[in-house]
Amino acid sequence: MYRKHHNGQLSIEAFHLPFGGTLDPDNRWVIFSSLMPWEELEETYAPQFSPTTGAPAKSVRLAFGALFIKQRLGLSDEETVEQIRENAYMQYFLGFAGYTSKSPFDPSMMVHFRKRFSEDDLKRINELIAERGKAMVIEAVSSRQDDDHPDDPSVDAGTQISIDDFVKPADWPEDKNWGTLTIDASCTPADITYPTDLKLLNEARESTERIIDDLRSQHPDLRKHKPRYDRGRARAAFLNVAKQKKPRRRKTKAAIRRQLDYLQRNLDAIDALIASGASLSGLKTHWWKKLLVISELHRQQTILLYSKTRSMPDRIVNLIQRHVRPIARGKARAAFEFGAKISVSVRNGFAFLHRISWDPYNESEDLISQAKKYKREHGCYPERICADRIYINTKNRNFCTRNNIRLSGKRLGRPPKDPGVNAVHKQQLSADQRKRNEVEGVFGSGKRKYSLQLIMARLPQGAETTISMAFLVMCAEKILRLLRLFFVAIYSWFLCVTTSWLALGGAKKHLPV
Repeated sequence: MYRKHHNGQLSIEAFHLPFGGTLDPDNRWVIFSSLMPWEELEETYAPQFSPTTGAPAKSVRLAFGALFIKQRLGLSDEETVEQIRENAYMQYFLGFAGYTSKSPFDPSMMVHFRKRFSEDDLKRINELIAERGKAMVIEAVSSRQDDDHPDDPSVDAGTQISIDDFVKPADWPEDKNWGTLTIDASCTPADITYPTDLKLLNEARESTERIIDDLRSQHPDLRKHKPRYDRGRARAAFLNVAKQKKPRRRKTKAAIRRQLDYLQRNLDAIDALIASGASLSGLKTHWWKKLLVISELHRQQTILLYSKTRSMPDRIVNLIQRHVRPIARGKARAAFEFGAKISVSVRNGFAFLHRISWDPYNESEDLISQAKKYKREHGCYPERICADRIYINTKNRNFCTRNNIRLSGKRLGRPPKDPGVNAVHKQQLSADQRKRNEVEGVFGSGKRKYSLQLIMARLPQGAETTISMAFLVMCAEKILRLLRLFFVAIYSWFLCVTTSWLALGGAKKHLPV
């Protein structure tokens, strides 16, 4: 069951510290606590539980906050619990009434926390955080204008330009497009070994051997059902090819055929054991689910061995994470990556996750839907869309032309003969390409700083939650940087005014009477 909690922000003075003192109001976790939409999160979280029966569930603030801390710091589940136990600011962020040295929950609860927030819920929360953050930034700028320099409009010109970059002006014409939309797609690799056909078949053979041993142990009469081949020799046949740096295709194909033969014998032995009275219900859930994947792997590899094609729909690349598919990337480092393919949009400086798919798809299909979503949020289409070459097709060009959107990329037809017009077009193309680097920077920071380079969650829903949380954390970090930027601007202006005033006072002292 779930008991609703009071999500009102506890004051810093009311937070109990056993060693005395108070928390710093400028700490990042204190700012994050005021940025999160806790009430909206609880509306999504509470309906998953019964209001009257069952043990009380952990609060939404504790569950979501723990995922946020884990993603922001790139920690494991165990280390996340330890960091929360040791850090008073994190406990304040999670809604504790005071500091405690006890562990707030068991690390295994992180698996359940990831299941309780869907991809759509986190997308909506990300939008709410962005809107609340923009309001906080505008409030900080307006307070600066009122308190520091109300009579000098020229001092705030640079700040107003930066605000207009991500907030639509109130007097903007309704029939005119506004803003910039930058889109691109990438892959978030899963935590699996690099798959090869031979390696997968060897792993499947060893797994079926384990299943056969477990089934044979259920009854003494079942011990006679055992494939008649030497297991050590089967592994040696695999290692003889796998250890070679660049084995010939003919030798690899022969090794695959041999492993398929061993695997077929094992599957036949399992069928004979079941027919003789063995029960798959005696196995752990992990093993009989793995057996289903192995049966499909055997079918796929048999087709690939005796056909000329090398492609296979829903191709299995891992026996545990069977939802993972190969994603063609065409990069210099790796032609294929194995994980979820994501489509991302950067709307006026803020990155949002648009789509997660475990199957490969053409990302150019997302341009129109992302532009329509931009219009629903801002009331107009973007002034320009900066995208990769794959997005610039006939369908997307016609859509952008109908809606007066400038799509980045080379123009159709021959270049103009006027060198001045041609130079302007080239300059515009170069500016759009520089702007498109913004989404590449999002991918770079997400993979290097927010754990998108290697998704450790094994369950598909947990992996999707991890990916969505990464973009939510990036949005919150963007707002935190903007708030600190304006604080530094205020301090710089104050320091500049103070220095000028002191210099002017010193000059007056040395004036002749």
